[in-house]
Order: sequence, then C-alpha cells, then structure tokens
Amino acid sequence: MAQRIDPHLWQRHAWMNRLQTAVLVVVLATLLATVGWLLWGNDGILYMLVFCAVSLLLQPLAGPELVLRLYRAQPIAPGEAPELHALVERLATRAGLPRVPQLYFVDTPIVNAFSVGSRNDAAIALTSGLLARLDLRQITGVLAHEVAHIANDDVKVMSLADSLTRMTSILSLTGQILLLVNLPLLLVGAAVVNWLAVALLIFAPQIAMLVQLGLSRVREYDADLAAVALTNDPEGLASALLAIERVHRGWRTWLFPGWGSPEPSWLRTHPATEERVRRLLELARHEPPEQDHDDTPPFIASSASGRTPRYRPGSGLWY
Repeated sequence: MAQRIDPHLWQRHAWMNRLQTAVLVVVLATLLATVGWLLWGNDGILYMLVFCAVSLLLQPLAGPELVLRLYRAQPIAPGEAPELHALVERLATRAGLPRVPQLYFVDTPIVNAFSVGSRNDAAIALTSGLLARLDLRQITGVLAHEVAHIANDDVKVMSLADSLTRMTSILSLTGQILLLVNLPLLLVGAAVVNWLAVALLIFAPQIAMLVQLGLSRVREYDADLAAVALTNDPEGLASALLAIERVHRGWRTWLFPGWGSPEPSWLRTHPATEERVRRLLELARHEPPEQDHDDTPPFIASSASGRTPRYRPGSGLWY
C-alpha cells in the first residue's frame, strides 16, 4: 500500500476551497451588508464590511481549545488508546498534514465525532457513544473522514460561514424587534414600512443557512471520497455511517430533535446518509479495496481488528 496519497488530490481540494470560500464570503457578506443597510443605512454597510474583514483576519488565530472546552472534551493520552493514536498518525501522514491532530474524548452517549482547528493545529473529538458502539474498522473510517476535513481546511471555512450566519441571524432578530417596537406608529400611519425590506430581514437567516447547507453537502461528499483514498476501505466508512444513523433514529431523536449533539453547529448540515452510503458502496463495487493476505480490512492492525474500544472512567480506553 502506498505510504502517501497523491499530493495533487489535496492541491485540487485547496483550489476548490479557495473558490468556494470566496463565493461563500461574497454571498454572506453581501447578505450581511444588506441587512445592515436596512437597519442603519449606509453606515450599516460599513459596519458589516468591517465585521467581515475582522472575521477573516481573526479566523486563522482561533484555535480548537474554545470548542473543546465548550463540550468538556478531555485529551486521550497515547497510553490509553495506542491503536487510535497510531491510526490517526498514519492517516495524517498519508494526508500530508504538518502535524498529527490531537485526540479528545467527549463523555456523551451520542454516537458522533467532530474535528476542530486548522491543518497546523487540529483536534478530533470522539464521543463515548461512538467508542462503545463502533468497532475499530468503523472508527477508522470515521477518523479518516475527520482527517480529510482537516486536510481540506473544511473546519476553517465552515466556522467562518457559521460566524457570518450567526451575525446575520442576530441582525435579523434586531430588525424584527425594532419593527415590533415601532408597531404603534405603523398602526396610526405615523410611519411607513418597506415590506420587502421586512421580508428580507425575516428570511435572511434562512437564506444564509441555505448557503451553508449547499457548501456543507459538497464538502461532506468530498471528505467521504478523501477518506476512502486514505484507507482504501469504502465499506468501513459506509458501515460506520449506517451504525450512526441507526442510533440517531432512536426514540430520543423523535422526542428531542438535536438532543445532546456534541458537534459544532457548522457540522449539522450533512447530506442524507442513504446517499452517502450509496456513493461509498459504488466505490466498493467498482474499485475493490486492497486486502492483505488475511481478511483484515486494509489500514487496520490485525492485533486490534474486530475489537470495540470501551472508555472506563479513571482508566481510559481499553480494547
């Protein structure tokens, strides 16, 4: 098996990221500036453009620590899970990352994982639900998917989109509150309202979210494809996605949508699992994964194959 993925794959993603980032910033900044203009006129446009510029400048400086503290994530020491650390190191090497992402543990029954940070300073958080329910082959697919997000700079782009979308939502809410405050003047005819502007204020957050949704779908598919390139095992990732989907369709999801989700908000607009699995299985049929002499899936050490890691408080991860 090759020790490293063709760098042209990541170069293509890098250029695509730059293009998508530019389109994203232009669309969301335009929407944000429009909402600012509706609230404060020409000064509002200036305020919003300054906010966008500051966000672009500060985004590379934001590290993963804030999000990890928010979810009370704890670092996983190499001695607690040597197999997982070895897997992440090999995946990072194949993806060409300058630094190996740090592993963290989030104590929640939700079956999930997420990555934060940039290529130079990244972390991957795994939940106790994921470690308890998925086997090592499935976890390898999940880790490869998160490493692909880091290698493609998806975390940075989507966090920027999240910041602009949140600001749009705040301004939209501000505008609606001002509209309610001035409602008596509107009723007596002492003020005139532009209903087209009101409609834009109301629906601006939804428009911004649709932009995020379209961008997120493309990046999730690309991350799946890159994960397969890293592991040569599309069926492993497909199996993990199906296992996660089965858990998320439990009774808690029906009663409390989004209950206990440990992932940042910019990772909540994933495409349909069925479509992702279908694409992965197509890869498995047309490009069978490379196999060793035994039945152990590629990229996984045979000594740990088939075992499910368990997290024990005070003792760490055990196989």
